[in-house]
Amino acid sequence: MTEHPFKSLPTRIAVAAVGIPLILWLTYEGGYHFFSLVTLISTLSLYEFYVLQERRGSYPLKTLGLVAGVLVVGAFVYPRFHLQLFRFLDERGVRLAMFSPLQFLLVVLVLFLLVILLVELFRSKGSPSHNLGATILGVMIIPLFFGCLIGLREVFLYGFPVHKFLDAFPIGVEQRIVMDRWGAFTVISLFATIWICDTAAYFVGSKFGKHKLFERVSPKKSWEGAIAGFIVAVAAMVVAQQLFLQYLAVVHAVVIGMIIGSFGQVGDLVQSRFKRDVGVKDSSAILPGHGGVYDRFDSVVFVSPIVYLYVDFIVLS
Repeated sequence: MTEHPFKSLPTRIAVAAVGIPLILWLTYEGGYHFFSLVTLISTLSLYEFYVLQERRGSYPLKTLGLVAGVLVVGAFVYPRFHLQLFRFLDERGVRLAMFSPLQFLLVVLVLFLLVILLVELFRSKGSPSHNLGATILGVMIIPLFFGCLIGLREVFLYGFPVHKFLDAFPIGVEQRIVMDRWGAFTVISLFATIWICDTAAYFVGSKFGKHKLFERVSPKKSWEGAIAGFIVAVAAMVVAQQLFLQYLAVVHAVVIGMIIGSFGQVGDLVQSRFKRDVGVKDSSAILPGHGGVYDRFDSVVFVSPIVYLYVDFIVLS
């Protein structure tokens, strides 16, 4: 018997009604609140990824990977920590040499690679190549990409070219407050656009989907749903630009909407490929009606680095 496509909808809505306001509030607060949220999501997603790899016969170094993942995510909040610590020590007449953000990230990654290579040298469990591949791949595609979400949230307060956007600041309002809100609303708009895209694709695909998008990977997804999600994503970002994102030109809003509407759905397919490889429907059952944390945020993983790089290197360059 085929399961009705809307059977789990009440449970999905109930979980979303609790989770979405919390996510939006922590995103708006930013700083270490948002860092804690992203770290939690990243760590749970990475753990689920490692469990999937164990089902396939690999034995990733979970503890080392999870610790490295927290530090990789931390590299994106490091500029804030670096500045605050420098000011704190400077007020007390203390000068301390510290890593730059890029140096911190490189040190974490190099040490992570060296440590897991040495540990795997003395292991006799499974294939070293498979174990190392699963361990490294997890850190590279989950914490590193999730960290870019923090980079996007923080980019307006650290390295933002204020002089190029003076006309966008309301008269009499402190610029740092405005920039912090731009960071918050940019990430909130990204979340909202992904959710709206997924919802449109889900409903249109369930009702009208006839042409399979990628049956070998995700049998239920259709071209009709994917096209609807893409169109709605572009429209949602244009609306967000008009309402909240004064720094963003309409053309950039359209491009970001296109990125979310296309690569967000690709990220979903990539996660589906991992799950189909081990024969499971969800990465876990931690979120009733939604599956695992990685299932819920697979689009965010894929979209975050692309949007972050686009905003940092093109919009704000």
